[in-house]
Amino acid sequence: MAYDWIKALHVMAVISWMAGLFYLPRLMVYHCDAAPGSVQSETFKIMERRLLKAIMNPAMIVTWLAGLYLVWAGGWYVAPWMHAKFALVLAMSAFHGRCVGWVRDFAEDRNTKAGRYFRIANEVPTLLMIGIVILVIVKPF
Repeated sequence: MAYDWIKALHVMAVISWMAGLFYLPRLMVYHCDAAPGSVQSETFKIMERRLLKAIMNPAMIVTWLAGLYLVWAGGWYVAPWMHAKFALVLAMSAFHGRCVGWVRDFAEDRNTKAGRYFRIANEVPTLLMIGIVILVIVKPF
């Protein structure tokens, strides 16, 4: 019974984490157009920081903790598809870490990237998510 509750918690945390990973680079696309020090830029800084600190970081932590429990409790650690999923989740976590760096750059008015860069970066979590979902649902190997 605890397994199912933790699985539900895991899915909710993943949804929250993914929402943030989809939204944060989109905010940065628009932030690029705001002049440093402007009211608009300062507003984006607040939005980015709050999204990261209040939603994305806690959601990532809960995703990892619940996921690790599910892997252990379900005996999935021996499954080859889980090894591939683990690699993709590590890549997703690395992308999250890159987002932390971008938020820091914008907060210190040090961003040197154009909006197009963040539009392209915005596709990375989508591609990772597609792979993860296929591995979990289809279990191709």
